[in-house]
Amino acid sequence: MKLDTDSITNQNAARIVEAGQAAILGGDLRIDFSAVVRCDTAAVACVLAWLRTARARNRKLELVAVPKDLLSLAKLYGVEALIAGA
Repeated sequence: MKLDTDSITNQNAARIVEAGQAAILGGDLRIDFSAVVRCDTAAVACVLAWLRTARARNRKLELVAVPKDLLSLAKLYGVEALIAGA
């Protein structure tokens, strides 16, 4: 699934989580962040929710073009390994 937004914030995170989970449940395990240029901590929560959904089905999630901001936030919260290893 290619994210169709240029930002992930608390304003749109619920919609983004739902779209990602629907994609994962439909068999699309590739999340493309190439359109995303801005994100806040809500983006970390989105990825963690997607990882839980994929892992509950014994699937591995592939994250593509992860924004540097997201990686920095993941490192700050101690979940960088989870996101980098997705």
